[in-house]
Amino acid sequence: MSDRAWDRAIQALAALAVDPGALGGIVLRARVGPVRALIEAALPRLPGPQTRIHPTIDDSALFGGLNVAASLAEGRAVHDPGLAATPARLILPMAERVNGALAARLGQMLDAGTGHSLILFDEGAEPEETVSAALMERLAFFVDLNAVAIGTAQRALPAPGDLDAARALLPTVAVPDEALALMTALAAQFSIASLRAPRFAWAAARAFAALAGRRLVEEADITAAAELVYAHRATQIPEEAPPPEPPQEDDPGAEAPEAGDDDAHQDLFEEQLIEAVRALLPPDLLERLAHGRLTTNARGSGAGDVRRGNRRGRPLPSRPGRLDGRARIDVVATLRAAAPWQKIRRRARDTKARLILYPSDIRLKRFEKKSDRLLVFAVDASGSAAAARLNEAKGAVEMLLAQAYARRDHVAVIGFRGQGAELLLPPTRSLVQAKRRLSALPGGGGTPLAAGLHASLHLADQARGRGLSPALVLLTDGRANVALSGDGGRPAARADAEAIAAGIRAQGLMALVIDTAIRPGEASATLAANLGGQYFALPRADSDAISRAITAALE
Repeated sequence: MSDRAWDRAIQALAALAVDPGALGGIVLRARVGPVRALIEAALPRLPGPQTRIHPTIDDSALFGGLNVAASLAEGRAVHDPGLAATPARLILPMAERVNGALAARLGQMLDAGTGHSLILFDEGAEPEETVSAALMERLAFFVDLNAVAIGTAQRALPAPGDLDAARALLPTVAVPDEALALMTALAAQFSIASLRAPRFAWAAARAFAALAGRRLVEEADITAAAELVYAHRATQIPEEAPPPEPPQEDDPGAEAPEAGDDDAHQDLFEEQLIEAVRALLPPDLLERLAHGRLTTNARGSGAGDVRRGNRRGRPLPSRPGRLDGRARIDVVATLRAAAPWQKIRRRARDTKARLILYPSDIRLKRFEKKSDRLLVFAVDASGSAAAARLNEAKGAVEMLLAQAYARRDHVAVIGFRGQGAELLLPPTRSLVQAKRRLSALPGGGGTPLAAGLHASLHLADQARGRGLSPALVLLTDGRANVALSGDGGRPAARADAEAIAAGIRAQGLMALVIDTAIRPGEASATLAANLGGQYFALPRADSDAISRAITAALE
């Protein structure tokens, strides 16, 4: 299926080059790699201008507006046109990080019908990390290239001359009425509620016919369009049609009317269409439907959510900068920077203007944003000393919670034992809830250190999405003996723990390792080095000592 995915991507890009305004664009789910590089290298061959944008592009770059710096320099209003003024193909990497505001702006640009098209690269690591549903609704195609091997990516885009010929032929291509009715009925069978889907299928079929040099859409064009437009939009699997009943022996041998042959052929083609689309449906469609995780229902902000609940912090000194529609001008600092040059500027311009500002005078306001901090306690609950460790962790958490209001810290506790890890206390500042959750913690079993680190990293990623600054506090003796898969064995367990620790370090997560072993060894010190964090050897630590060590390290 990987070579077919590549062929579908090339088909979709060719159709998009022929009729960009009607098809809107394509989402290519592909991480950075050789296959992605082949696609990006082929895009300049498509006709028309193209521009690469980024997930943090501002409104002034998209729609234009007053250029304050140029207006101040020239003494008149200077307006920038923006990307929306000229039809172009916009290429957007990391599309899963596009927030709702930018998705709405791009959707507005497509709805305006100005001839723009979008090529979005979805680099999400998880199925839930995907492009905004509102934006995907306005794009005809979606192709997943993550399973494509570089050796199977053989098909190339049509030559520029062939694409130009198809664009010239497109206005004369006709679609039979029964084909449009069939595409609409097919969308209904897959429970696709949006009316954009049949319109996209109609436009794609016309584009495929034009690419083949035909003036009339044929069955092959309809099949290709249905596969590319309907497969990722389906929300149900159609029931298989019952087998036809055998003819009755006592039926008269009269021949059926000629129209019956056409109807039979139409029914057969409809069944073939259903099977073609069904073959491309995700294998876990029913499971994803049950859990509400369809691509079309996924949240669009993904890993790029704007932080919420942050404090503004103290203002920092202003600095020179370029206005981008988001920054605020520090008026006093700007005037202070321009004041010493006024006599020279009036003399150079031979003017009596009281104030002459240049773009270099502009000073922008800055603020130091401080996020609330989350302390993630990952507690080793294995072995005979588990009860003592958990009791000390409980005391330390309660002491930190008592100070949480003043320092605005949240606290969470993850316990790992046996074959996995468990979130014992979700992020909270409630002392009452903490005491209730920590009143009876289980202990004993193996030491799944990798599972504890993995759970901590997952919780830290969630905390960052909510605007918190996570820090990891790990209480363990470092002697892992259960791998991430749940299998026993010290070498595999140690390798898994080191790999996840390296990932935590790569993400810049602050970490502290508190060695709770009676005789501190190299295991915890090595773990702290892999995490890039601080190491404390507290074999007989009580809750007060742990709290003091953590407070000193975080201040």
